[in-house]
This record gives sequence, C-alpha cells and structure tokens, in this order.
Amino acid sequence: MKQLTRFFIVAVIITIISAFEVQAQNGIPPVLPEFSALIKTGKIQLDFISGFRDVAQIGVQRSLDSVQYFYTIGYVSSPNDYRNTFSDAKPLPGSNYYRLLVTFNSGKYLYTKIMLAVADSTIDAGRKLQLSDVKEAVAAAAAAAKQNTTNPTTGVKEEPKKEEVKVVVWHPSNYVYTTVDGNINIKLPDAANKRYSVKFFEPDGSFLFEIKEVKEPFLILEKAIFLHSGWFNFEIFEGNKSYEKWNLFIPLNYKN
Repeated sequence: MKQLTRFFIVAVIITIISAFEVQAQNGIPPVLPEFSALIKTGKIQLDFISGFRDVAQIGVQRSLDSVQYFYTIGYVSSPNDYRNTFSDAKPLPGSNYYRLLVTFNSGKYLYTKIMLAVADSTIDAGRKLQLSDVKEAVAAAAAAAKQNTTNPTTGVKEEPKKEEVKVVVWHPSNYVYTTVDGNINIKLPDAANKRYSVKFFEPDGSFLFEIKEVKEPFLILEKAIFLHSGWFNFEIFEGNKSYEKWNLFIPLNYKN
C-alpha cells in the first residue's frame, strides 16, 4: 500500500512538471504568485496568469536591487482577467526587478515573488552590429563633422585642411555594444571581482546616465532607456581609472 502511495505521489509530481514544461513551450505565462519579466525590444514585458477574483487592483512595482526601494510604476488595466500583461516602456539602467501588489476588494493584499527581467530567448540577440550595419550612419556622422568647423573666435565656418581630415573606422566594443535586436549589452566577465562603472553620453558630451556598479558579468540595457536612436558615447571605469572609451549606435529600425 505504501509503495502504491509513493508511486501515485511520484506520478503526480511528474505530471505537474510535464504540465509546466508544456506550458513554457507553448508560451503560456506562469501563474501568480510567479510571473515572467522579459526584456524585449523597446520594453520589458510582464506576463502572468491569475486565478484570483474580486481583485481591486494589481500594482506593478520596480526596484534596481531586489531588496528595497520598490516603487509603483503602474497598474494592470484589467486586474480580474485570467491572463494579463504589463509593459514597462521606460526601464531603468541596470538590472530591473519587479513584483506585483495584488489588492482585493475586501482590503486584503499580497505580494508576488520578486522577478528579475531577463532576455527574451525568442529574440536572436547574439550578433553585434558591425560596421556594415551602420556604414551609412558613420558616413553621415563624418559629413556632419566636416561641416561643423565653426571658428569659436570669429563664428565663421572654415573649410578643414586636408591633412586635418581623418578617417575614423568604427568598430564595435567587446564590452559595450548594440545587438541586432536594438538593445545594448554590457559584457564584463570579471565584474564580480572588479569595481566597474559605465557612463553614457550624447555625442556632444552631454551626460545621460551612469551605472555606478556593474555587479553582473552580463547585462542588457533596453533601447528605450536612451529615448532616441543614433550615436552615443560611453566610458567604462575600473574604480577611478578609465578602462575603455568608445561609442555605439542604436538604429531606428532593428530586427527582432
């Protein structure tokens, strides 16, 4: 009898595991208190299935460290729907952690599990943008640089001397680069043992934002963080020492 009971329990466990595997393969999101948070092109998308009813609202909260400083960034539009989704169109630089606050009409509430936004495995983001992908943008930037030769003293545009015109060959960085899905990857394998930080700038030198401490060897920044397409400069620091200084290009049109 005990053996039969054990066999039944094992069979149930296997059935449950198989069901979850089929669910994942079919793209069906997890059931609350779990949910998925996927980094897509231009947003981070949260998906979940809810068995709860009589729900007053579902608030979406975000944090950079998964421990504290969670704050509400929005609410699910139809909290009583069986299957639901929420898009964070303005994710933060660095790692984005999420949790849901489910509030019922009775006044009771619960927090879901905390989930880290991860790359969407259905998007092929393995290939860096190469010079061939941005050659038109490189040519346009070079032409703009030649035209922008205003003398700061007289305010008169001057033709650059031939010997002063230099051809800059752009190449993707091995540490901070754009992939074909439009997102930006930061790849620093020894990040756990180093004190890396990364600063981003507009082409004119205007400061955009900084990731003060890169704790993970691989990090994906959403294209949406940069607000527009085009060229951006970056500088990697190891402690107070400059590690690499270069630029990257975010295309207006990108491939999924």
